[in-house]
Amino acid sequence: MRRREFITLIGSATVTWPFASLAQEAGRSYRLGMLFNFPREYPLAVVLIDDLRRRGFIEGQNTTIDYRVYGQHPELISEYAAQLIKAEPNVLLVGGGPAVRIVQKATKSIPILGIADNMVGEGLVDSLSRPNGNTTGVSILATELDGKRQDILIEAVPGIHRMAVLADSNVTSVAQLEALQEAARARNIELSIHRIAKPEEIAAAINVANASGATALNVLASAMLHANFKLIRDRVAPLRWPDMYQWPELAEEGGFVGYGPRLGQIFRELVSPIMVKLLRGAKPADLPVEQPTKFELVINLKTANALGLAIPESFLVRADKVIE
Repeated sequence: MRRREFITLIGSATVTWPFASLAQEAGRSYRLGMLFNFPREYPLAVVLIDDLRRRGFIEGQNTTIDYRVYGQHPELISEYAAQLIKAEPNVLLVGGGPAVRIVQKATKSIPILGIADNMVGEGLVDSLSRPNGNTTGVSILATELDGKRQDILIEAVPGIHRMAVLADSNVTSVAQLEALQEAARARNIELSIHRIAKPEEIAAAINVANASGATALNVLASAMLHANFKLIRDRVAPLRWPDMYQWPELAEEGGFVGYGPRLGQIFRELVSPIMVKLLRGAKPADLPVEQPTKFELVINLKTANALGLAIPESFLVRADKVIE
């Protein structure tokens, strides 16, 4: 280990240990219920559990974690919610607006830390500053950025005339889709909108979009669509479509472009601190809903080259990260 790395490690430990000792009461045990669209071994879950460990909530010692994943089977959310609630956790951590809504119906007493595209717009909390009830969390501004992503995709592919939108009907409202359509029309672009409610509808929706003459795809914000990124990519790649996603990480995983906050940052900087406060006894109604403030544009030039796209230099220089 190099000297600089060693000093950094010691410095980090010096900062972390005192806070870890304050994070929990001596002799007390904690139980967390987690319900997500991605599996426990997914990097985001690993990041969160590791960060909680650093804050003193150590699985296998003073903390028990019950984890359920619904990514490919959203119809099982109610069943999984019932299982988690039966274990009487101190806090329920739930990802995705539809899942948060189901858990809210199942318990009015256990604190819920929800992560959703639009916590207020989806009716999950009364307001950002005063969430009320037993729910607080993080509103990731995903739906608000769908229009921005559409503009970015249009700019990245000069001369585009027809593009498709893949939307989760459980998340994106008709009014939002109409606004996207109007914005596309103002730029002389024909927009075909394809609403789905279940993963098994994705392939058919992409086939219909292809038949409509679309040559690019904007995948709108949705926990369900995020969980099915690989399926979408496998369908889109043979069509040679440039594709846009809500997370920068998905461009790093092979998508053409990603724009939004980094999920890893959201979990470390927003989710984990709220979780610690709830575990230490804070009431959800007293904790304002947090929102990300940092956004990244990531362009996968390898994917662009495979698609035969010539990306304007003026667009590339705007990127926070270009994968070559």
